Amino acid sequence: MAGTLYVVGTPIGNLGDFSPRAVEVLNNCDFIAAEDTRVTIKLLNHFGIKKPMVSYYEHNRTQKGGVIIERLLNGESCALVSDAGMPIISDPGEDLTLLCHENNINICAVPGPCAFVTALAVSGMPSGRFTFEGFLTVTKQNRKKHLEELVNEKRTMIFYEAPHKLPNTLKDMAEYFGDRKIALVKELTKIHENVERTTLFEAAEKYSKVAPKGEFVLIVEGKPEDEAEKITLHDAINIAKNLIDDGLSKNEAAKEAAKQTGIKKSDIYKSLI
Repeated sequence: MAGTLYVVGTPIGNLGDFSPRAVEVLNNCDFIAAEDTRVTIKLLNHFGIKKPMVSYYEHNRTQKGGVIIERLLNGESCALVSDAGMPIISDPGEDLTLLCHENNINICAVPGPCAFVTALAVSGMPSGRFTFEGFLTVTKQNRKKHLEELVNEKRTMIFYEAPHKLPNTLKDMAEYFGDRKIALVKELTKIHENVERTTLFEAAEKYSKVAPKGEFVLIVEGKPEDEAEKITLHDAINIAKNLIDDGLSKNEAAKEAAKQTGIKKSDIYKSLI
């Protein structure tokens, strides 16, 4: 008889958020599939759990997935954990759960903290309808396509972002979405947890000068109902680029685009250069 794959949520910061049930499952399973064994060993040591681990992450999931499935089919039970939060949510594991379904292996959820839901709860942003978009890719073409697809999204949008990528992400969001409201939630459940409510233009300006610290969840306002005819920075830049193609200098094009759209000339010019 096949074993069970337990999908176990782990703390996103505060170890006190690890549930008694999760501790019990990790104590009783045969082995643990961990995104990073160096991170998971700290959790295990804190709760006095001694179990063998196998690494299971983005770049070895194809190879290790088959090994884990074989052990499950032989009757062993496995707990799948990520470095923080629920596995599979912007973390490896989706392929493994699909393989379990294809092989009629039982999957059992052991719920735990999830950063994007926790961030939304404390953000003060509309939560009735939302879309989780994860991390934006750094590949320019795919990033542009992703943002373009979201320009008319009316639901609250949620993104993850690393501190060193935050300035460019805010700049791109301001260009495509215009000056929408945003809540920047960082270091959830940790000592320096903070919620910063501002606008995309203000956030992009601030973090172009201030080095961000900590892992961020970005909660961005969806397209307002009355924004149907509103022109964004992205629109103004396209107008300026067309003017440059017609022979105007960047400075002249930015000035004319500002006159036509009401967007600040300095914001248009910065984007052009």
